[in-house]
Amino acid sequence: MATTVTGPAPRATRALTWGLFAAWLVHDLEEVATMRADSRRVLARVPAAVPLPDGWRKGGLPQRHVGVAVALMGTVVAAASVHGHRTGGRSVSYQSALLAFGVHGFGHVALSLAARRYTTGLVTSPTVVIPFWLWARHRLRAEGVPATASPRAVAATVPLLWTTHALAYRLTRRARGRRGDLSVPSGRV
Repeated sequence: MATTVTGPAPRATRALTWGLFAAWLVHDLEEVATMRADSRRVLARVPAAVPLPDGWRKGGLPQRHVGVAVALMGTVVAAASVHGHRTGGRSVSYQSALLAFGVHGFGHVALSLAARRYTTGLVTSPTVVIPFWLWARHRLRAEGVPATASPRAVAATVPLLWTTHALAYRLTRRARGRRGDLSVPSGRV
């Protein structure tokens, strides 16, 4: 049910559709740089009854896992940005990704407030994620683009995050097994 736009997208529409990917990239570079250390603190507190891959409870998410998970999510955001560009910002997938991006920024801030400390993504959420989301929503309305975000698509964000991490785990676990330089996790996951 995609809407097709004839002719080039207005300059502001190009900025906000490709800007989604750019804002995501800035935000996720912070996550790549900080997620391993932050996950080390979080996973150390997970009860022993909860199965985790070998080494994660003590060492946090392996950096290779973080990189693969971010790259997988990047393909989703890039696809939404491309579709948004092709439709002048009208596509459900673009607007749903934009809404999920903005909402997730508030999640980062709330998590840090609850933890009473820095958590991954805190720096760029109020300085990049939320301001970009607010600007893009404003620009879409100013250009007369109807809101098409799907609440179901936004709700799918959490399972999508879990899926990217599960896939990253499987991909990096296989790579560790082939190289033989790291043990293959033996616990249930």
